[in-house]
Amino acid sequence: MPLIEAGRVCVKKFGRDAGAKAVVTSVLDANTVMIMTAERPKERKCNIKHLEFLNEKIDANDKSMVEKTLEIEPQQPKSKKA
Repeated sequence: MPLIEAGRVCVKKFGRDAGAKAVVTSVLDANTVMIMTAERPKERKCNIKHLEFLNEKIDANDKSMVEKTLEIEPQQPKSKKA
């Protein structure tokens, strides 16, 4: 099982979300991945040196599983104001 792959659960070591659980959503190159954290649930780039990888893997394409792993409340559709 490779260490750096989509779906790998990790902990952010540095930056604004230090200490937060994160999920790798895709691998860009040998040093950079796209992650999502509970602190900022928007997908963004991150250097792999800023991550501590855990021995846990989920399906990165399953949005509900990512939200459950990161303990994010599912977003409700916004209602239109009339």
